[in-house]
Amino acid sequence: MKILGIDPGYAILGWGVIEMRGNKFIPINYGAVTTKAGMDMTSRLKVLYSSLMNIIADEQPDVASIEELFFNTNTKTAIMVGQARGVAILACANSGLPVYEYTPLQIKQGLVGYGRAEKKQVQEMVKTILSLKSVPKPDDTADALAAAICCGHSANYRNRFENKL
Repeated sequence: MKILGIDPGYAILGWGVIEMRGNKFIPINYGAVTTKAGMDMTSRLKVLYSSLMNIIADEQPDVASIEELFFNTNTKTAIMVGQARGVAILACANSGLPVYEYTPLQIKQGLVGYGRAEKKQVQEMVKTILSLKSVPKPDDTADALAAAICCGHSANYRNRFENKL
């Protein structure tokens, strides 16, 4: 199963594609889509959408995993990230991909075993699980890969549970 992980953002949108073979995760490709500061939001969203459509067409994932929005104190930023997240979900939906959503707490729990883990701990687990030489940069890319791994763990659990029924 190929999983596309997405860490939504309007300036930087992290993405990563992994393949799950049994209990092993293999990195396929990963990176970040960036938009220039000063671009109007409509143009940024268009870049994000078209870039994700190209990534999906090139990588042919089976499912997508996206991080849910963590709302802090800046309402304007949260709305803008929410728009980018919506465009990412739309690109997946228009490509026929099932979309699974995970909170930051679920992703940390799925990778580190502790929902309040530090960002650096999650990044190191991404590196370890995928047998990478270094932590993927920018951080948004590592976060996207973490979302994909979390989805794989969840799918693995669901498959084991369904096989026992």
